[in-house]
Amino acid sequence: MSTLKHEAFVFDPRPHYPLLITAKRYWKEDSRYLEDDDALTLVFAHGTGFHKEQWEPAIDDLYSLLGDSGSERVRIREVWSIDAPNHGDAAVLNEKTLLFGYEPVFGWEEYARSIHAFLAGLGIGVNTDFTKRKLVGIGHSMGAVSVLLSQNYFPLVKFTSVILCELMTMQQKYIAKPQVILVKGSSNRRDIWPSTEEAYKSFKSRGAWKIWDDRVLRTFVEYGTRPLPTAYYPDKTEGVTLKCSRAQETASYRDPLGFSRVYNNLREYAKRTPVHMIYGAINDYLPEESQEDVVNAIGGKHCLASFSRVEGAGHLIVQMNPRGLAKHIYNALVITQNSPLRGKL
Repeated sequence: MSTLKHEAFVFDPRPHYPLLITAKRYWKEDSRYLEDDDALTLVFAHGTGFHKEQWEPAIDDLYSLLGDSGSERVRIREVWSIDAPNHGDAAVLNEKTLLFGYEPVFGWEEYARSIHAFLAGLGIGVNTDFTKRKLVGIGHSMGAVSVLLSQNYFPLVKFTSVILCELMTMQQKYIAKPQVILVKGSSNRRDIWPSTEEAYKSFKSRGAWKIWDDRVLRTFVEYGTRPLPTAYYPDKTEGVTLKCSRAQETASYRDPLGFSRVYNNLREYAKRTPVHMIYGAINDYLPEESQEDVVNAIGGKHCLASFSRVEGAGHLIVQMNPRGLAKHIYNALVITQNSPLRGKL
């Protein structure tokens, strides 16, 4: 659980959009910038299979870099993290709606539409007027794609900058292998345990999760599981399962469009909004040649606001090294806060 003050919200965009949106606000109670119109409001989006709270260790580490009294170099007003509508708390609220029309493929553009509706105020449940804020969109993997796609809808949501962590986009020729691995892995994954603690022990003992920061793993289990029964397991009455069901996680990995639509417009996104690109130093899911191709598609590193790599992390950069990632996000925010272009965006 985050050391910051936090509050959970349910945003309802119905009847214009059928899926409820869940979000959480984080802030430091003694911050000097809670009413500062020029301070930054950070908006986080997570990767496939995760949830809004997965960012909490990195957010805590980011605030630690600011120091007890805050930082003049980076003035953060507050932080928001938003669930994809088939992940986390949103998946629980939307579970019956998700049973029809969102399988076998769940489009990443649904997450983008959720982010857009939330920030544009196209619903009820959150009184903050984000159109008057200095917004910085920060996304991981699918979330990074969705932050970019959210700028395709009207009324326009304007970001002061975007920070893309392991952006999950590539040419078609690169996608087949990682997509097959991810679909197979999620569709065959165990998703029922006797208790939350047993779920944690199970993940902790397995290779893919052993390398996670333990704070992130505990957060993943604490906020990512729910008691049975569920709409997907109506006959199971004991134990816990994942809030993002195995079927919905797999449906998200099957989307063939979100990553490609972003790829085709990378250069235009970079012209509209300063883009900070962060990759892990370990090239696992995303081949290095595909990463280089993405940078070239934008126009080269000189078209980026910054480019960096986080040591000790691969594609699951949020899970493997949140502290290292927080340092790179902090550096990107320093550039954002002090850019002479900010007032012209």
